[in-house]
Amino acid sequence: MGKNVHVVKNGDRWSVKEEGKNTPLSNHRTQELARQNAVPIAKQNKSELVIHGEDGKFRDKDSYGNDPCPPKDRKH
Repeated sequence: MGKNVHVVKNGDRWSVKEEGKNTPLSNHRTQELARQNAVPIAKQNKSELVIHGEDGKFRDKDSYGNDPCPPKDRKH
């Protein structure tokens, strides 16, 4: 698995960042636009997409790698 991809609040924008890197890969007006742009990166990395709320706390996670314990939810 590659580096996890995070969607985080960055001032008045939403950033897509790879885990361990300070520089955002991209910045967006909304969290949903950031999430949409982060999905292909997480798929390419075969990693987790971690979405944070406005307060910076974990909000949601999707796995795009070989998850040995895949979730049973059917949100997508």
